[in-house]
Amino acid sequence: MRSRYFVTGTSLLIGSVVVTLGVIMSPVLTGVQQTNQTNLAKTSSTQYGPLTGADRDFVVKVRLAGLWEYPVGELALKKGTTAAVKTAGEHLIVGHAQLDDASRDIAPKLGITLPNKPTPQQQGFLDTLTAATGKNFDSQMAQILRITHGQIFSSIAKIRATSKNTLVRQLATQANNTVLDHITQMENTGMVDYERLPAQITSTPTQGPNFTKPVMPKPGEPMVVLKKPASLEGKGEPPTASPPAPVDDAPGSSASPTTPGATSSPSAPTVP
Repeated sequence: MRSRYFVTGTSLLIGSVVVTLGVIMSPVLTGVQQTNQTNLAKTSSTQYGPLTGADRDFVVKVRLAGLWEYPVGELALKKGTTAAVKTAGEHLIVGHAQLDDASRDIAPKLGITLPNKPTPQQQGFLDTLTAATGKNFDSQMAQILRITHGQIFSSIAKIRATSKNTLVRQLATQANNTVLDHITQMENTGMVDYERLPAQITSTPTQGPNFTKPVMPKPGEPMVVLKKPASLEGKGEPPTASPPAPVDDAPGSSASPTTPGATSSPSAPTVP
């Protein structure tokens, strides 16, 4: 299956393992540039509860993650040399198809515009993995995806713990479950270099802010949809959280209406 949004080329000149690892040594691995505190502090009222700038940023990050990790999953199915790598690819595709469905569902309800393309940084990851072959592909995929998922994991927890918006908390619950599953799948490949993870996650990037800035669609541009292929029915499902996390326990918030199906999926609460 070929993605509609797949972008070729290596205009970012990310074509080697050395450069790739330099790029992924970034605290902004989810693809959204660090927003100033004024924008993050902006809060609007919705029928689902207050919506902060951090809430909006999170919904966009979930969308961006799928725009590059879904095609990485496709690459894993085509180029992976082990069963574990191919299984990880299935989980990337299915998990991000479910998260994409959820983010596209709640975005218009919250007045959030979603991007249609990965950021330049994310496209660099994708270009690198597109060029890699054999065991080199396997090891680079496992390391890059383990780093990016590990980076966003704590951010999801923070949103889940602090957001007063019901739909955002539901999405964070689902994203937490999916990202943990993807971390586990990368580790199951046996190719994660744990010794290098701390440095790669915490190092400072050298690229400018546009490197991680989302590109918003032009007016009238069709929405890109990440769909779960029929061939993966029954495969790649993240485990259902047990017990399921509550979605209406934010301090100081009152019960807010929810929309059935906003984050539903066959077996997960359906997000780097």
